[in-house]
Amino acid sequence: MRIRAVVFDLDNTLIDFMTMKREATKAAARAMVAAGLPADPEALAEDLFGFYLDYDIESDDAFQRYLLQTHGKLDYRLLAAAVNAYLREKALHLGPYPGVAETLGEMKSRGLKLALLTDGLRLKAWMRLNAASLDKYFDVVVTFDDTGKKKPAREPFERALAELAVRPEECLMVGDWPEKDMIGAKEAGMLTCWAKYGSCGRQGTADYVIDSFGELLGVIEAIR
Repeated sequence: MRIRAVVFDLDNTLIDFMTMKREATKAAARAMVAAGLPADPEALAEDLFGFYLDYDIESDDAFQRYLLQTHGKLDYRLLAAAVNAYLREKALHLGPYPGVAETLGEMKSRGLKLALLTDGLRLKAWMRLNAASLDKYFDVVVTFDDTGKKKPAREPFERALAELAVRPEECLMVGDWPEKDMIGAKEAGMLTCWAKYGSCGRQGTADYVIDSFGELLGVIEAIR
C-alpha cells in the first residue's frame, strides 16, 4: 500500500487549541476584574472556561452570553476589556505542537500531498494556519464553507479526496476527535490516525495512534 496524501484536522491536531483557549480566557478574566467586575480572577477564569466548553468552544459571543447569564446585563466596559485581552493573549498562543512544522516539511520533501480538513470557516482556518506559520505546507484546505457539512459527514472527506486527486485507500486522515475525524474518514474509505495527544480525554479507535506529532513519520513508513 502506498500513501500519497495526508489530511489533517486543525485544532488540537496541528495547533494546541485548548491551551490557547484556556490562556486567553484567563487573560479575559483578569481584564474584567481590572475593569471593575467583583470576582476572584482565577475562579472567574475557571467559570468562564467551563461556560465556553458547555456553550460552544468556537463561539464569538461567549463573553456576552456569560455576562448576561451570570450578571443579568451586558456591561460593555467589561466586555471590551475581556475581548481585547483575549485577542492579545490568543495571538501569543496560536502556535503548533512541537515538531509539527518539521514533520510537515519532511512530508512535503517526500512528495506527499497535504490537506487540511476543518469544520471551521475558511477565513478563520487560514488565519490560524498563517499565525502558526503552517499555511505554506498545504496543497488543499477544506472548510465548512466548501460543503456546508461538518464531520463526520462524508462530503467534507470526499471533497478533500477529490481536490487531492487521490483514492481513499491512498490517504491517511489525522485528527484528535474520534467521533468526527476517525469515523468520518473510515466511512469515506481512508486510513485513520488518532492524535491522542490532543484528544482532551476522549477515547477512540483508529488504524494508528500517535502520542506526539513526530511519530507520524513512523506511521507513514509502517504503512509503506
